[in-house]
Amino acid sequence: MEKTAKTLIVIDMQNDFVDGSLGSPDAEAIVAPVIDKIRKCREEGCRIIFTRDTHGENYLETREGQYLPVKHCIKGTFGWELQKDMDTTGATVIDKPAFGYTGWGEYPSDEFELVGLCTDICVVSNALLLKAIYPEAVVRVDSHCCAGVTKESHEAALMTMRACHVEVE
Repeated sequence: MEKTAKTLIVIDMQNDFVDGSLGSPDAEAIVAPVIDKIRKCREEGCRIIFTRDTHGENYLETREGQYLPVKHCIKGTFGWELQKDMDTTGATVIDKPAFGYTGWGEYPSDEFELVGLCTDICVVSNALLLKAIYPEAVVRVDSHCCAGVTKESHEAALMTMRACHVEVE
């Protein structure tokens, strides 16, 4: 794929993470700012990529399911779908079976900005993968457009990303 100047990556803004089986008031609170960020990036001509946490019916039997025994983001269910106001027009949508997406090498960019859920699991995983694949690219996380499992784990993930040279706004 052709290299772009800036890529916005919207991590797992799915029903189960916002107001479903793993939802929280903090996750609900970032929906409007994320929608605004997408609109602004679209106006600037950024590449936009959405990820969807994607599991099968056997999720509870998987290694992840043993650590997080809450069925969520089962492919084809309402909980797996992106929130209804997430406009994917012209965007790429990636189904990822694990915390981090290992195919980022297909999307070269000078700058990556990440927003979404959950800061302390999927956002941090993908930010660190991007930093490893593209060490000279700017990798940025908008902390106002992210939410963690808890406020404490959100802050800990932001601290971890800063330590690994991810810019945190």
